[in-house]
Amino acid sequence: MRVLIVDDEALARERLKRMLAEIGAPYQLASEAANGQEAIDTCQCNEIDLVLMDISMPGMDGLTAAAVLAEGEMPPAIIFTTAYDEHALAAFERNATDYLLKPIRRERLQQALERAQRPTRAQLDPKSTARTHICAHLGREIRTIPLQEIIYFQAEQKYVTTYFNSGEAILEEPLKKLEEEFSALFLRIHRNALVAKSRITGMKQDSKGRWRVTLQNLATELEVSRRHLAQLRHWLKER
Repeated sequence: MRVLIVDDEALARERLKRMLAEIGAPYQLASEAANGQEAIDTCQCNEIDLVLMDISMPGMDGLTAAAVLAEGEMPPAIIFTTAYDEHALAAFERNATDYLLKPIRRERLQQALERAQRPTRAQLDPKSTARTHICAHLGREIRTIPLQEIIYFQAEQKYVTTYFNSGEAILEEPLKKLEEEFSALFLRIHRNALVAKSRITGMKQDSKGRWRVTLQNLATELEVSRRHLAQLRHWLKER
């Protein structure tokens, strides 16, 4: 894969180049740029498979450049590299493959590079805005989680937690927005819970007469509110 490194700081570019060289094949440095406009110009004149893109840069920033690149006939995969985590949601709305917080570890970079070898939704269909991943906080790290790995979302006070195959993480998105965006994949069973339809195996009553959803390969059972009970019953009969 031919890689373009974009960062306004020369030292940051050098560090990424060094790590890229250490990781080696099939990744190779194609070029480097100091801002978003240079990145666009480079991609238009060269065959670039992947862009390591800083976000905060003078002139055109990385988010704007990524949006322009996504409109191309064969857009490159984008991995954002930044010292700040507040742009994570905007980054993934631009179909970013990954989002790396500085200082970047070589192991984390390699993981992101390997993920970028799979075509992104933007590469397959540049006009598509549908997300296939969500971004979540695991400590100081921002992680992308494929939707197919998510079991359920649960709201607790002002936070939403996503429970997925290998753990749990905190989201910055409200449950209502997740329901509206992913209604084809997730079903509301309670005011505080969205469950992946593919993980629902049925429902049963507990000793107090409350209905609970049973989940595939999971001991946890989630309460169904009376408001959503009829909808769940109908879905189970129709699926």
